[in-house]
Amino acid sequence: MHWADYTAQRLMERGGRQVAASGITPSGDFHIGHLREILSAEMIHRACIDAGIESKYIFIVDSMDPLRRVYDFLSPEYERYIGHPLAYIPAPDHDGKPIEGGRTYAEHFLDPFLGALKEIGVIPEVVMNHETYETGKFAEYIDSAISKKDEIERIIRDIAGRDLDGEWFPYNPIGSDGSMDGVTVTGYEKPFVHWIDSHGIEGRSDIRKAEGKMPWRIDWAARWAIHGITCEPAGKDHGAAGGSYDTGIPICRLLGGEPPDKIVYEWIQLKGMGPMSSSTGVTIGPMEALSLVPPEILRYVIARSKINRHIEFDTGGALFRTADEYERLVSGPSEEGEGMTKRQLVAAQTQGGAIRLSQVEPGSDPRESIGGVSFSHLSMLAQIKSSDEDVWGSLNRSGHIQGEPGGSLIVRLARMRTWIDGPHFPEDAKIEIKEVMGDEARENIDDGGKRFLSSLSSLLSECEWVDEEINRAIANACDSAGISRRDGYSSIYWALIGRSHGPKVSSLLSEMAREVVLSLLASA
Repeated sequence: MHWADYTAQRLMERGGRQVAASGITPSGDFHIGHLREILSAEMIHRACIDAGIESKYIFIVDSMDPLRRVYDFLSPEYERYIGHPLAYIPAPDHDGKPIEGGRTYAEHFLDPFLGALKEIGVIPEVVMNHETYETGKFAEYIDSAISKKDEIERIIRDIAGRDLDGEWFPYNPIGSDGSMDGVTVTGYEKPFVHWIDSHGIEGRSDIRKAEGKMPWRIDWAARWAIHGITCEPAGKDHGAAGGSYDTGIPICRLLGGEPPDKIVYEWIQLKGMGPMSSSTGVTIGPMEALSLVPPEILRYVIARSKINRHIEFDTGGALFRTADEYERLVSGPSEEGEGMTKRQLVAAQTQGGAIRLSQVEPGSDPRESIGGVSFSHLSMLAQIKSSDEDVWGSLNRSGHIQGEPGGSLIVRLARMRTWIDGPHFPEDAKIEIKEVMGDEARENIDDGGKRFLSSLSSLLSECEWVDEEINRAIANACDSAGISRRDGYSSIYWALIGRSHGPKVSSLLSEMAREVVLSLLASA
């Protein structure tokens, strides 16, 4: 059983409507690592729907979180906004300078990310946390947290092993300059928290308005109760022993809510670079990833992996293998066959669940996502055909498509061209047809290879110029020269592209002009 389906079954035992949630702080550009949490929650939500369980998925934006420092992409002018909620400070321009009177900082970074989510089929109910504070929905939980301050302190001390200082308070009011930094609470008379800020100015914050916020561990526990959240996957930093999940569960109950079951996911790492982090610059953005990878493949990267296993995201050669695996599962038999062992049955159910949850549109036919053309074949055509029209013409001749290409295939080709022209495309997958044979190629084609190429040249000059007949000619030439198919393919690769390996030989040759192929083979 797929991990999302298994989680849905557990949630069914909980009873009632399920609310899956994920959240994000819009403090800067998002990276693809954030998609692990978001897609994990969204896939569990989909699995609930598929199982007939009433469910909704919400995406909570931590817009009430403060700006913690002046990040590298910001100008020094943002120094004055440190400690201010992200919903109440201006967005940066291209030079990192604040744009007064325009979009907020939170909106600036959130909007393109929501656009990327829509492209991969994630359309949640978006909850801006500052609006939840503004509408007073946190008020009763703030009051409860203040009245139970000592109990919350004890939970944090005993579970997290943290000693809080004497000025700690379960609510951080906003001071006279709009910042939560350097503000000390001096008293509480419901609904007002009294304070003095770093400028020596005294004031009060109304807990029914967005005039302050609770610290993260308490805020998280309170939102579980406010929104009735039953499922919220969290990264292993929050899910570690003594982390915010472990303190959040008893705090939520203390505030009168019912916490979700603890679900922890592993991080996504960039191949050879470790876990992604906005602060260290080890990232690839979701928009950049979507310009390279079909959305179904991006979803599949997460759907295929157990939630507690780390994912190594590789935009190089491994992407071909992942796409091939996806296409093999989509194109292969989907029914669970009789006579399967228990292990085979579980594997088939798990793979079927991964493919189902990888679709952008729930319930759509996975075969439509391929568009009739494999990832590797499209990669070859995109490199040797200069125009899209030439690609469509080739696919019509080969029978991959009939007539005009479908919308998904047009998008796939556009993404493929972006990948090929960018820094992530693997060197050993690049195809450059040689105009003349180089010295290295001549050195790597032995006497047997030369006999083979001579025989092949003769056969290709007469055969029908289609994949099947070219393949037959290659086989006959190998037999005639007394060499293996492997050595024959290697000789062709050396002659045409200057290395020992490449795409499917017969497909490559059929896409080239006969005269060009014969000229290159003759020069060997």
